[in-house]
Amino acid sequence: MSFFGKVFGGKKEVAPTTGEAIQKLRETENMLIKKQEFLESKIEEELNIARKNASKNKRVALQALKKKKRLEKQLQQIDGTLSTIEMQREALESANTNTAVLTTMKNAADALKAAHKNMDVDNVHDMMDDIAEQQDVAREISDAISNPVAFGADLDDEDLERELDELEQEEFDKKVIGIPEPNVTLPEVPADEMPEKVPEKKKAAASASTSAVDDENDPDMKQLLSWAN
Repeated sequence: MSFFGKVFGGKKEVAPTTGEAIQKLRETENMLIKKQEFLESKIEEELNIARKNASKNKRVALQALKKKKRLEKQLQQIDGTLSTIEMQREALESANTNTAVLTTMKNAADALKAAHKNMDVDNVHDMMDDIAEQQDVAREISDAISNPVAFGADLDDEDLERELDELEQEEFDKKVIGIPEPNVTLPEVPADEMPEKVPEKKKAAASASTSAVDDENDPDMKQLLSWAN
């Protein structure tokens, strides 16, 4: 607000937002950059004039050099102004980012506070204790149901182990030491009558007859018999 506005109670000025200030600074930067480019081109022109008139027209060359110096001074001032504006714009952008981050964090904190509004830490601990207790009860019930009450409760584990060892020893003896006796199967009795037994004399006579027949058929035996007779 101006001095006269303060004295006469003029309207209070509203400070621009960070976004508006950043936009104004960027516009100013663009304007100064264009001014900078214009000055650089004018400096180059004055330098060319001084070169051309250095030997022909010394006065014109000196005037061009003086003008170039003034333009360079203006260019130096613009460079400094641009640096200041750039620093101010970066500070505003950082402040704008911080503001957005803080606003988001505050909203998150408010939402978390609203979520915990109806919660009490002691009640939560009590509830967790109740849950743990009910889980223990459920575990005990499950163990009680799965424990055999009427089936084999009177059996002694040592007796069972002893009986199992005996069975294992018995199986070992059968496989390694004891050889099972083979089952002997007798042949069936034939239904037909057995042939009568041939007398020994008949067997001898038949054998002699067969031998005589064989001797008669043998050529050598024939020759020997003829010689004996």
